[in-house]
Amino acid sequence: MRVRTLSSAVFSSLTVLAVAATPALATRTGGVAAVTPIPRGATPTTPATPAPAVKVHTDPVTAKTPNLAYTGPVYEKTATGAVVPYVPPAPTGTVNGATGGSPVGVAADTKPELLVPGTMARYVDGLAAAPMSVPAAVQEVVWAGDQIIGLPYIFGGGHASFNSPGYDCSGTVSFALHGASLLTTPEDSSEFEVWGSHGAGRWVSIFSNPGHAYMTVAGLRLDTSAADDPSNQQGPRWRPLRPGNGGFIVRHPLGL
Repeated sequence: MRVRTLSSAVFSSLTVLAVAATPALATRTGGVAAVTPIPRGATPTTPATPAPAVKVHTDPVTAKTPNLAYTGPVYEKTATGAVVPYVPPAPTGTVNGATGGSPVGVAADTKPELLVPGTMARYVDGLAAAPMSVPAAVQEVVWAGDQIIGLPYIFGGGHASFNSPGYDCSGTVSFALHGASLLTTPEDSSEFEVWGSHGAGRWVSIFSNPGHAYMTVAGLRLDTSAADDPSNQQGPRWRPLRPGNGGFIVRHPLGL
């Protein structure tokens, strides 16, 4: 009787050990572990598929060609907010026969607020036409930059005040950013090295070093330097993107 009882106890212990070891054995040797049964009436679930990453738009900052030609539709935002087809300015000193109004353009005191379809700014009659499919602040940067196009380069211009008869490089960048309420006081080129956020922006990028500063906005460059610009004209102007921007720190307005 004692032998039989002892044998039964040993057999029961071995059975318990074998059952407990099964999951561990499956993990170590590649065997199949026990699967928890799905309750009656429950529906099996599948792991959620991760959403595809959304491609973030990045402002182009270089170009292989200086060609700025554009032949697509151009519109103008009027003082009432209406968007109408843009009528190029008549020659200086004449009256627009189609509307009877005064000519507008680079020579006008207030430049027109031009618009084009898409996400790229375009060069139109010396001005930049803002893209329709961009944030309003980007359009305002473009239109502010247009207001000083054609003014002369003046060292220190645009720093004592945003209003100036001429602008230097960082004064030009400051004026355009101020037009979109992104800057409250003018910055010099060294200050732009630490302004805003690091790297190229989605729409606006600023390039600066201790001696110069310029910016790109939706595919056009606002710069007082004629570097890589076939026009070779100095002063604040919209220009082609450069083939490279070496030697400059790149910053951008937060969110743009």
